[in-house]
Amino acid sequence: MNRRAFIVASLSAPLFAHPALAAAPRMSVAKSPTCGCCSAWVDHVRAAGFSVDVTEQSQEALWMLKNSLSIAPDLSSCHTARIDGYFVEGHVPAADISRLLAEKPDALGLTVPGMPVGSPGMEMGARRDPFETLLILRDGSVQVFTRHT
Repeated sequence: MNRRAFIVASLSAPLFAHPALAAAPRMSVAKSPTCGCCSAWVDHVRAAGFSVDVTEQSQEALWMLKNSLSIAPDLSSCHTARIDGYFVEGHVPAADISRLLAEKPDALGLTVPGMPVGSPGMEMGARRDPFETLLILRDGSVQVFTRHT
């Protein structure tokens, strides 16, 4: 290695070690094998740059997973993801997940209850119903994280 190559390598090494430049954590998604909107949501988060592993499970297994993560039935949706110690329930926009990971609130995760039309994976042409992404805190209380209109 010549002197110039050594200097360039030495100066650039800290850039690759910087935590902000490290690869994003992998997301694991549990979904029904027949759910098309879940697959469309996975495509949405992958297009936003997330690495995603998908596991197809029975409805019974999905409800057991939601219960183990303290996701109340009225806050649930069709698929459940986990990333960096948080859950992501339902059709949460990728931008909200990125914000969650950047801010790192003391919370269990995010949810978009139900399946609102126009949310990622639930597109129906130009129709878009307003919806909220909710932050579920560790004590079970809920706060609006983002309003989508």
